[in-house]
Amino acid sequence: MTSQTYRQTINEWRKERDETIRKKNGWLALSGLYWLKLGKNQIGSDPKSEIQLPERIPQNIGSIEYNGRSVTFRAAPGQEVQVNDKPADFAILQPDISENPSYLQLQDIQLVVIQRGNRMGVRIWDNQREKRRSFPARTWYDIDENFRIQASYTAYERPKMAYFPDLTGEKSEFPVDGYVSFQFNGNHYQLDINKEEDGTFFVRFWDPTAKNNTYPTGRYLITDIEPDNKIFLDFNKAYNPPCAFTDFATCVFAPEQNHLDFDVTAGETYQHQEG
Repeated sequence: MTSQTYRQTINEWRKERDETIRKKNGWLALSGLYWLKLGKNQIGSDPKSEIQLPERIPQNIGSIEYNGRSVTFRAAPGQEVQVNDKPADFAILQPDISENPSYLQLQDIQLVVIQRGNRMGVRIWDNQREKRRSFPARTWYDIDENFRIQASYTAYERPKMAYFPDLTGEKSEFPVDGYVSFQFNGNHYQLDINKEEDGTFFVRFWDPTAKNNTYPTGRYLITDIEPDNKIFLDFNKAYNPPCAFTDFATCVFAPEQNHLDFDVTAGETYQHQEG
């Protein structure tokens, strides 16, 4: 791949990343996150509702009941609600971590139950949100081919459990399948990875640019795996977690063992808030 072709590929990838967060039911359409209490949780625009929807929605469209184990939805009389595109008066709701999550749809609102540890919540998308159009374009460092680094993968004998900090201040336990190791400026580094269903390696990492120029809790990266099975960490494609775009995401951040000691001046940047 020529240098010009490479730069074009990266720029096209970055443009696609910017478009993705603006899509229907994308990150910029997120408008709410409510943790469920035991018993009934009313859904609607009534200010007393446990799950608050925009004013244009009826005051009461139904309720979600949580019994400590399962979550069910019951529609209020006369309300037209769909679950996974089919009309439903009643449904057992599968959470987002299941193979087939249950999506509630009402006009241009979508809801899904999310499970985080022992907690259940409801995430809401409102596709009329102005943010889908007005949110500033994502910003990036200049492309630097020195930050496309060949790496090698080592699988752990058996996946180990590792603790990853999340937005709520808790630590979530995830299986770590192995690690990628690489050389940079004469030093050896390794990063724990999670193996995705499509076979790619997903990395959460932190570096010192997080103090000033990139997202404070670190960034994400999916490794490039070439047809000949060569692996590359292309930090030009390091990107911010969803929490950089919405207050309603529940991001998981880089574990301590994935903190790098050199500045990764490549990939997505972030405007730090003053004060």
